[in-house]
Amino acid sequence: MTLAPLTRPARLRTGARVAVVSPSGPVPADRLEPGLDILRGWGLDPVPMPHVLDVRRELDYLAGTDEGRARDLGDAWCDPSVEAVICARGGYGAHRMVDLVDWAAVRQAGPKVFVGYSDITALHEAFALRAGFATLHGPMAGTEAFLKDPRTQESLRATLFEPETVRTLGLEDARALVPGRARGITYGGCVSLLAAGLGTPDARASARGGLLVIEDTTEDPYSLDRILTQLLRAGALDGVAGVACGSWAGCGPYEKVRAVLADRLGALGVPVVEELGFGHGPTGLTIPLGVPAVLDAPADGGPATLTAEVPALL
Repeated sequence: MTLAPLTRPARLRTGARVAVVSPSGPVPADRLEPGLDILRGWGLDPVPMPHVLDVRRELDYLAGTDEGRARDLGDAWCDPSVEAVICARGGYGAHRMVDLVDWAAVRQAGPKVFVGYSDITALHEAFALRAGFATLHGPMAGTEAFLKDPRTQESLRATLFEPETVRTLGLEDARALVPGRARGITYGGCVSLLAAGLGTPDARASARGGLLVIEDTTEDPYSLDRILTQLLRAGALDGVAGVACGSWAGCGPYEKVRAVLADRLGALGVPVVEELGFGHGPTGLTIPLGVPAVLDAPADGGPATLTAEVPALL
């Protein structure tokens, strides 16, 4: 089976109501409120869902109960007044609640803007495979890069309101790890979450025709080797057209990370770009998932790019 383009939601306009959810880990109120202020400054109307600030007492790495987190996501999606759902943070917990979401109701409600990264990768995959909806791998309302980095903020703002202006993505340091040019449908996210999804209802049967975008944080080089090897051994990367790598914050010296990426991904025989500029780094560009795109990794050492063939949002 070859990856196909997913259904894109509509772009946002001034006054749009945006639900903010915490599907994974808890977010402190003093980090969330500045993020909401940024969204308000864009003319949006952010509405925190009831359990967004919850903390589960006995498992304090979770934002409340699995049922509460799933209910917030489902209620936000099925509310016709809500045009977008933005996650507050990642952490851990999306795998625990994803099967509790009423995906039939989500499909019936239709596509909406959905933004997040890190642990939210589990939900990106679920929206793609269970609902057929394109999503945005982008900054979350309570995360440091969104609160402090103007380029991160502008990448998301432009994607939400003027998506045709940000079709070509890549920071200045983006270069070819394996040169070449490839076309495919974007998918992926946090690579450890993709490996954790193997054997679950949201495991992809094939990567054929896909442009894989991956990044991660606080995974030592040997751990990244294990994660990528697991994906390779499982056949999860069979047929992939190309790979775009983002940030590897806290994963050790980059030359060691780079050696792992070259060793594990180089054997695929497809173009691979490094340091494109998305994920857990100080700047996190917003990457559309589920859209046709071209990955350009010049052999001459010039800047590498990922160009969406259509705007991320309609």
